[in-house]
Amino acid sequence: MWIVLAFGSAVFAGLTAILAKLGLKNVDSNLATAIRTIIVLIFASLMVLIVGSQDTLGDVSRKTFIFLILSGLATGASWLCYFKALQLGAVNKVAPIDRSSVVLTMILAIIFLSEAVTASKIVGITIIGIGTYLMTYNKGAYGKRVTSSQWLIYALLSAIFASLTSILAKVGIEGVESNLGTAIRTVVVLIMAWVMVFVVKKQGEIRYIDNKSWMFIILSGIATGASWLCFYRALQIGPASIVVPIDKLSIAFTIAFSFFFLKEKLTMKPLMGLILIVGGTLVLLV
Repeated sequence: MWIVLAFGSAVFAGLTAILAKLGLKNVDSNLATAIRTIIVLIFASLMVLIVGSQDTLGDVSRKTFIFLILSGLATGASWLCYFKALQLGAVNKVAPIDRSSVVLTMILAIIFLSEAVTASKIVGITIIGIGTYLMTYNKGAYGKRVTSSQWLIYALLSAIFASLTSILAKVGIEGVESNLGTAIRTVVVLIMAWVMVFVVKKQGEIRYIDNKSWMFIILSGIATGASWLCFYRALQIGPASIVVPIDKLSIAFTIAFSFFFLKEKLTMKPLMGLILIVGGTLVLLV
């Protein structure tokens, strides 16, 4: 079941990147992230009510709360960096760097969560690392050029914070029902996102968001909510060093969607990198 949930998380995460990119065209990335988080919280809260886990809130330990809050802060930082990178750069450039967090996550899971080191994990990590390098190698490899390299910094920061998110969430989610844990984390992300909006003084721009942007922001929020619910349930019942790589297969869906809907081209070297990332992930399942 956790494998099915992890793949479900990948599909919805792939949709998230494309929908968010479309919604970010005319909207500040911090403001869009804050609005999306409201949608995710509504989605997560409905799931909590459906399964009735709100009654267990009083049983959540202090340790669980601390790790859920820390993972929420890491998620918020990752989101703010990721969607800023998406606004500045092409999806097929940003997504591979963000998804490279899988290698760091697997290493951290082995070190801090004492997950077993196996030959398949070593081979898988190596293949994924090479594939990520090929996808991010840039000498005019991508069809779309950007006028600024700032997207690279934001994408790298997104990957680092995403790695921390998975490890912190793995510890925190063990002591709470997964939907309730997701809702608690989302509250933290929501607060952090709106604080950033007011810090950069973009709250007044909400009145200028057009209907099309609203639609894509809301849809991306729904896709994110679905991805999270699948991911954190899979993380709760499965090993982080395998759940996370499966979730990161969303890059395959993201690249495919960017090709069909955003007309972003992919040449041979990045394509080989994508194949290696997918192959390396499949090796981990052996």
